[in-house]
Amino acid sequence: MQEGSASTKGLGSVRAIKPTRLVASSSARPISEISTENVTAWPTGVGEFDRVLGGGLVPGAVVLLSGEPGVGKSTLLLEVAANAAKRGLRVLYVSGEESVGQVRLRAERTGAVVDGLYLAAETDLANVLGQIDSINPNLLVVDSVQTIAHGDLDGAAGMPAQIREVASNLIRVAKERDLPVILVGHVTKDGSIAGPRVLEHLVDVVCHFEGDRQTALRFVRSLKNRYGPTDEVGCFEMTGEGIAEVADPSGLFLSRPDSPVSGTCVTVAIEGRRALIAEVQALVVKSSTPQPRRVVNGVDASRVAMLLAVLERRAGIRVGEMDVYVSTVGGVRLTEPAADLAIALAIASAVQDKPIAHNLCAFGEISLTGDLRKVTNGKLRANEASRLGFVRSVDSEIKTVKAALALALNW
Repeated sequence: MQEGSASTKGLGSVRAIKPTRLVASSSARPISEISTENVTAWPTGVGEFDRVLGGGLVPGAVVLLSGEPGVGKSTLLLEVAANAAKRGLRVLYVSGEESVGQVRLRAERTGAVVDGLYLAAETDLANVLGQIDSINPNLLVVDSVQTIAHGDLDGAAGMPAQIREVASNLIRVAKERDLPVILVGHVTKDGSIAGPRVLEHLVDVVCHFEGDRQTALRFVRSLKNRYGPTDEVGCFEMTGEGIAEVADPSGLFLSRPDSPVSGTCVTVAIEGRRALIAEVQALVVKSSTPQPRRVVNGVDASRVAMLLAVLERRAGIRVGEMDVYVSTVGGVRLTEPAADLAIALAIASAVQDKPIAHNLCAFGEISLTGDLRKVTNGKLRANEASRLGFVRSVDSEIKTVKAALALALNW
């Protein structure tokens, strides 16, 4: 008796579960015998969104699309729904935030009024499931998951328990019916998806819609994707008629004045598997305060502070008593270390008031020792720069930042 008690000490009371007698249809089979005919992705008709999804929507897949209020989530999904309806599919768009009349007004503005698109304004999960049984859609859009509540649970819609239960039921329906489902998710003030983290684990694809309200440019990034890569980015532009795809966004991030201007440098950024030309601008002026200002937009402030220290210590560029302003063009955000060299060249160009050649681009990571390090996808960056007419480049083939400055400022 004591031995048996010792063997289960710390486990608590454990109830044995009898195994279920399996039927032939549910028995495990060799993976080579599993068919994939019913899990082929079908395109949404929005190429940039398909790029992020990995080719399109997979039957039974549940996609969670999050983003700041007003960034364009509903507009994008209404266009996706309309495109599916135009192909003869039956689409159910459930809105928990707007009336069907409000959705119809937006659909008229964006050209999304299609007979096969069904609208419903519901906030009760039972009613949503009833709508699914009635319409039997080929695509379901729920805008948003935080506005739907389970009537048998305590708490208001948007509470963690409610979100978990609503999502679990919608995912179950998606898997049983092979129904692709797109859920809109709210975000908190720090940008993370509202609700329990288990929501992101339950769904198949997590996408984030981001963009600055001051610009028309929008990006959709894949954070999780069970059916495709997680390094793709879709680019869109908000217009008066809705949201438009930007298949080649490089031109949006260049100012290109008629004559070279000091304080500017072009680089090549990698967004997902896409190379984008981006321009960095810098302005340096004598500081009128004891503590010089460091103002950045579109680049990392701590990275710029490090580059200023390297420029002063390793390249002799005096910026200690200067106000330094660094910004990107077009609202693009440069976060990768490959932008180090372009930022440093733009600052040095502004300090010495020497313009960099119009057809020169730069990319490379700068170490604290002043050395240049190789960056990933160097060939892809060089090909994109060459395609857009940048025949000269300063990259990690040059060993030090001091040598790169001498070369770039004396073409």
